Order: sequence, then C-alpha cells, then structure tokens
Amino acid sequence: MNEAVEAFTVVLIVANGIFSFRGFGNRLFLERYLFHVGSILGRREYYRLLTSGFLHASIPHLAFNMLALYSFSQGIGRVVGILDFVLLYFGSLIAGNLLALQINRNNPDYRALGASGAVSGVIFASILMYPHGSIAFIFFPIGIPSWLFGIGFILISIYGIRTGLGNLGHEAHLGGAIAGVVITIILEPGMLGARLWLVLALIVPVVGYLYILVKRPDLAGRRRHGGR
Repeated sequence: MNEAVEAFTVVLIVANGIFSFRGFGNRLFLERYLFHVGSILGRREYYRLLTSGFLHASIPHLAFNMLALYSFSQGIGRVVGILDFVLLYFGSLIAGNLLALQINRNNPDYRALGASGAVSGVIFASILMYPHGSIAFIFFPIGIPSWLFGIGFILISIYGIRTGLGNLGHEAHLGGAIAGVVITIILEPGMLGARLWLVLALIVPVVGYLYILVKRPDLAGRRRHGGR
C-alpha cells in the first residue's frame, strides 16, 4: 500500500474519532455541524456538506465506517497516489451530500451525519479496480463477489431512498458510490474499457432513478432523518 495513502487514512480515522466523540457529548456541537437541509439552503451554511462527514450517531456507526474505510483503502493505495485518494474521498463525500440535498430540498427538517458517502466512494473505487474480489461482513463471513455486491448496493440504496429502509442515509450512499465510480474512471481512464460491463451495470439503474427524480420527484422519496 502507498505509505502516504495509509498515513492519510489514519489521519481521517483519527479526525472522525475526535469530532464524533465531541458530538457524542455535546448536542450543540452536533447540531451546528451535521447535515441539515434548512440550514444549508436557508442560511447558506455550506460547510455542513463537509463537516457532517466527520460526525457519527454512535460508536458502532463510527467503528463500522472507519473499519470499512481502512479495509478498502488498502487495495486502492496500490493503484492511486495520495492526491488521487484525497480527491476520491472528499469528492465522494461532497457528491453524496449534494444528492441528499437535492432529493430532500423540500424537507428543511431533514438531518443526517456520517462518513458513509465518502466511504461508499472508496468501496466502489475498490470494486471497480478489483471486480472479481470478494467482500465479507463481520456477521456474514461468506464472501460476496465484489461486482455483485456493488450492483446489490446500488439497488438497495435506491429502494432505501424510496422506503426509508433502516432510517439510513441512502441518498449519500448512492451519491458517494457513483462519485467513486466516476472519479476512478477519471483518474484511471483505462478502467472504462476494461470494466465497461460493470460500469454500465452500476450506472444504468442510477440514471433511471435520476430520470424519475427529475420527471416525477414525488416518486423519488422523502424522509426526515438519515444516519450514515
């Protein structure tokens, strides 16, 4: 793994830990920096698009995101350098929040927090780079083919936006995941030709959903809160 990428990943984990624990014990701090549609659009507090990605709702929420970040950054660090990784992480974070903002723009009370948009971007960059690898979970140790996990994640995220499945920030998950794919292709153009089948499988459902979002926003899904 690229040593600079590994060092930056550790910095991200430490920063997430510091800010999240501050939020655990200080509700005013949490409310000031989490993702809140009314504050972003009404008071133009655009910094929340970034700061919300360093806050978490609980220790398990924080631990799961940081474990995923460290695990998937290992493989990416063998392919990209530190500047590319920084672009991937923060680009996915912002893209995820922008999609959440667009979908929930008419719901000023919508709140969310967590690094899952950024982490989703890192995961999907890894899926694109290693589509025939496998992904396993703590409570489901049997490996799932990476490409299958990616397609399933996209479909579940779209379904989750529509239904509010699990009260999670599926909008940020979806936006971050697609940003991860797009940014990876920009950084490594050869991936498009080599993984065209996978890119299409991931992008086409999202394009269809975004079409519905524009033409029939009433069908896109609206929820009050979203944890990531």
